[in-house]
Amino acid sequence: MTRRQLQWARILFGLYLVAVAVLCFARFPESEDVPKSLLGIPMDKIVHFLMFFPFPVLTYLAFDRYRGKRRASVLWTAAALLCGCAFAALTELVQSRLPYRSGDPADFRADAFALLLSSVLVLILILVQKRK
Repeated sequence: MTRRQLQWARILFGLYLVAVAVLCFARFPESEDVPKSLLGIPMDKIVHFLMFFPFPVLTYLAFDRYRGKRRASVLWTAAALLCGCAFAALTELVQSRLPYRSGDPADFRADAFALLLSSVLVLILILVQKRK
């Protein structure tokens, strides 16, 4: 990755973090047009999943320095997963302190599931790429 691409990846990652913070902490009016669930899954859990799914991918693009070493890539992916979970936990903690929001352990589970699934996919791509 060139230096310019790395800078853009880091800018994109920063914008992503800001967007997640806005989505987590802003006050949104209730809309009756939005369905409460999709295929039996509560819509807010789907939104949480979609918000946190890009975290490992963007983290890898912005910060991975271990592109040539398998073991380091595995450890790096685990660290990115843990950082993402810490970020998700922090958002739920802040939400629980806001008078117009609520912290929900089920939201954290949706966040963590998205982070885990995305991290596994990133790791598979890394390992497949290293094989070639």
